[in-house]
Amino acid sequence: MHLITLNIWGGFIREPLLNFIKSHQEIDIFCLQEVYHNAPHQMSDDGKAVSLDIFDRMHELLPNHVGYFRPVLWDSYGIAVFIKKNITMIDTGHISIYDNPTYRGRGPTHNRNLQWLMCKADGKSFTIMNVHGLWNGLGKTDSDDRLEQSKRIKQFMDTIETPKILCGDFNLRPDTTSIAILKEGMNDLIEQHGITSTRTQLYDKPEKYADYIFTSPKINVIDFNVWDDVVSDHNPLSLKFSIT
Repeated sequence: MHLITLNIWGGFIREPLLNFIKSHQEIDIFCLQEVYHNAPHQMSDDGKAVSLDIFDRMHELLPNHVGYFRPVLWDSYGIAVFIKKNITMIDTGHISIYDNPTYRGRGPTHNRNLQWLMCKADGKSFTIMNVHGLWNGLGKTDSDDRLEQSKRIKQFMDTIETPKILCGDFNLRPDTTSIAILKEGMNDLIEQHGITSTRTQLYDKPEKYADYIFTSPKINVIDFNVWDDVVSDHNPLSLKFSIT
């Protein structure tokens, strides 16, 4: 099977992104972050024109996939997974990994969820977890909220008995305790493959880490790459895998 995880930047680079999706319909699983689904307005006032209907536009281009949207804000902004129809869906849901009761409705410090899908292919069950981690405006180092976020993710992962893949944009440096918590008992493919950046040329800040894929031991990694397609300020991460 083949999985892509990508922060789509709200669909800001709309046409290249849609062309990317259209030209990669063979991908079995897309795990996406910063997704708008018929949104009334965009999440921030940064002047960047996003695509408020990008989930539906991508869905139209993936007739052999089922789309699962998980809102984190206004029921119309969040994370999403598209998965091929020939993969059996056993169950799906989400857990809260960060709560901000004082959020004022604008900006990136909103609540955060982990989206999970338990699937079966070739008679073997596995679980996909899709995350867009907290951005707090203070860089990508540890904070109390981020440590708590990682602990919630880890606690949930420990309840999953199938082989599992955790992926997404975690907004974290690789040398943080928050990442160390997540990779306990998991394979950190960014670390193992010596990846030094998951950001495209559209991202001009010095910190080039954000995106990760973690796999449990019974996920057989056939191939892992960071693709150089410029469809966002994040690179697509590509994983080909099987279940042992």
